[in-house]
Amino acid sequence: MKKALCVLAFFWLLSPYTAHAQTPGSWGNWYIGTVSLPGSVEKKWGAYVEVQARSNGLFKQYFYNELKGGLSYDLDKNFTLLLGGGRYSTFDEPGPVALEKRLWQQLVLSQYMSRLKIEHRYRVEQRWFSYPGPGDSTAFRQRLRYRLNAFVPLNHQTVTDHTVFLSVYDEIFLNPRGPVLERNRVYAGLGYQFNKHLSMQLGWVRQANYSQPRLKQGQLVPLGTSSKNNVVLNLMYRLSHRNTTPRPETLPSQQD
Repeated sequence: MKKALCVLAFFWLLSPYTAHAQTPGSWGNWYIGTVSLPGSVEKKWGAYVEVQARSNGLFKQYFYNELKGGLSYDLDKNFTLLLGGGRYSTFDEPGPVALEKRLWQQLVLSQYMSRLKIEHRYRVEQRWFSYPGPGDSTAFRQRLRYRLNAFVPLNHQTVTDHTVFLSVYDEIFLNPRGPVLERNRVYAGLGYQFNKHLSMQLGWVRQANYSQPRLKQGQLVPLGTSSKNNVVLNLMYRLSHRNTTPRPETLPSQQD
C-alpha cells in the first residue's frame, strides 16, 4: 500500500504543472464508450472500438467527436502491441471546421505489484488534417506520446468483479518539429468493475496545450499555455474469447 500512496503522490505533484494557465470556470465534458476484446492465454489477438464526444461546457456546447479502433497482440501477459486508427471531427456553427485521420503504433507494458498496478504506454502517431471551406487546406504531422497510468483497487487485491478502484495518469505529447512538449494531460478518477464484462469510470482530466515561441513585431513571444478542466464519463464493455482461459487480471485502461 505504501507503493500505491507514493505513486498517487507523484501524480498529485504533477497536477500544478498544468494548473497555472487554467481559465476560471472553464469546464467541459468527455463521454467515452468502449468495446474491447482483450487477448487470452491461448488467443493472443485482441481488438477494440471506441466512440467519444466532447463539449466545451458542462453538458452543453458539443463540438468534437472521435471514432477509432485497433488490433492488438499480446507478446506475453505484460507486453501488448497495438495498431490503431481513427477519425476525429471538430465542429462549430454551421458545420465541421477540421477533420483529422490518424494512424498509430503502440506498446503497452503492464506491471502488477500486489495491489498497485502500473501501465506504461508508448505511442507513435501519424496525423492527416483537412480544413474544409474557403481556402481548403491539408496538413500532415507526427507525434510521440507516453502515458504513465496507475490503478489501485480499494476493496480487493485485484481488479475483479465488484471492485472499486482508483485510476490516475499523466500523459505527455511530444512534437518532433516543435514545440517539443505539445500537450500534457493529467487524469484522476474513481471506477467500478461490475463484472468481467462491464466497468465504469467517473473522473477529472486537465489538458494543457503549449504553443511554440515566435517573433511578433520584432519581439519574442514566449511559450504559451492554455488548459481546460473536463468531467470524464467512461463506460467499457469487455468481450471474451470463447473456450479459452482469460487472463487473471486485465486493467480497465482508457484507450484514448
